[in-house]
Amino acid sequence: MIAPALPTSRDGSAGAPPADESITAWALAARGGDPRAVEDFVHALHRDVRRYVAHLCGDPQAVDDLAQDTFLRALGSLHRFEGRSSARTWLLAIARRAVIDSHRYAAARPRPADVPDWPLAVERAQPRHLPGFDDGVALLDLLAALPDERREAFLLTQVCGLAYAEAAEVSDCPVGTVRSRVARARATLVDLLTEPDGSAAAT
Repeated sequence: MIAPALPTSRDGSAGAPPADESITAWALAARGGDPRAVEDFVHALHRDVRRYVAHLCGDPQAVDDLAQDTFLRALGSLHRFEGRSSARTWLLAIARRAVIDSHRYAAARPRPADVPDWPLAVERAQPRHLPGFDDGVALLDLLAALPDERREAFLLTQVCGLAYAEAAEVSDCPVGTVRSRVARARATLVDLLTEPDGSAAAT
C-alpha cells in the first residue's frame, strides 16, 4: 500500500486551515502509525470539535472533557476508518455520540439543586475588549434560542463548514431534513434579530 502524501500543516507557508483532503490523509496516515500525522490530525480538528460539543452540550465546564473523549474514541477507532467519508465528518459524528453518551450518563446521576448560571460564567471567563467579542456573545445567545436539531444543523453547515450531505451523515438524517433545519434556523435567527423580545424562538 502506498502511503498518502502528507501536506505540511503548522510549519507550511499556507495560512488557511487545512482542507478536508489533507485532514483525511493525516487520519489515514495516523491509522498506519505515523505519530506526526496523529498530531496534525488532532491539531487540525481540535477547534471544530470544541466548538461543536460546546453548542451541543450546553455546559462549558464539560467541553474540554468531551473534546478529549472524542479524540480518544477516534484514535482508538482509527483502524476502522477507511476514508470513505472525510475525516472531519467522521470525527464530528464521534463527537456527537460522545455528547449523547454524556447526556445519558448525566441523566442517570442525581443532579445538584444549585445549578450555576453557566452562560454568564462563560461570558465572564472570556477575554473582553477584543475585536468581535460582543458579536460572538450575541451569536451564542441567538444560537441558544434555536431548537436543538436546527441549532446542530446550522452549526455543522454554517460554522463548521460541512456540506449538507456531510452534516446529514453526522446527524444521521436525510439531506433534505438538514436543508430544512438550516433554512428554518436562518429564518428564526433573522426574526430574533428583529424581535428583541425573542418571541420568534418558538416558531
